[in-house]
Amino acid sequence: MKNGKRIDTRILTQSAFLVALSIALTRFASIMVLPTLRIGFGELPIMLSGMLFGPIVGGISGAAADLIGIMVNPQGPPHFGFTLSSMLWGIIPGLYVLYFRRKDTKSNPFSILRVFAMVSTCYIIISLGLNTYWLSQLYNKGIIAILPSRILTALVNIPIQSMIITYLIKYLKNIVAF
Repeated sequence: MKNGKRIDTRILTQSAFLVALSIALTRFASIMVLPTLRIGFGELPIMLSGMLFGPIVGGISGAAADLIGIMVNPQGPPHFGFTLSSMLWGIIPGLYVLYFRRKDTKSNPFSILRVFAMVSTCYIIISLGLNTYWLSQLYNKGIIAILPSRILTALVNIPIQSMIITYLIKYLKNIVAF
C-alpha cells in the first residue's frame, strides 16, 4: 500500500490480476488427487499479492479469490474456513516482508532462504494445520487419516514454490512499484 494509507489504482489492478490468476490456477489448472487433496499453484498469486502490496491487500486478495472462485467453479461444498485460509495465504507473506524490511533495511527481504521460511510457515499453519482441520470437518474423516498425503504434498510443494516465488520476485521488482 502506498504510504500505508491508500490503495491506488495501480495496486488495485495488479492485485485484481493476481486474484484472477489465482482463480484460474486453483479452479482450472489444479489436479484433485483425492477429495481431501488438490495439487496446484493457486496460492502463489495470493502470496505474491501479500509480498508485493502488504498483508491487508494480500488478505483481501485471498478472500476475493476464494469467494469468486466458489461462484465461478465450486469444487465441493463451500466452507468459510477455506476463505480464512485463503486470506492467510496473503496475510502471512505480507507480514514476513514487513518484518524483514523493518529488521534489516539493507538486505533483500526476498532472498531464497527467507522465501523458503515464509512458504514453509504458510504450509505448516495453513495447509497442514487449518485446511486439514477444515477437511476433517467437511468429510467426517480423522485428521490423522488426511495428514500423511498432505505432508508429502507439502514436502514437494515447499521447495518448488519457494524457487518460483524467488524467480518471479526477481523479475517483478522492475514492473511492480513497491
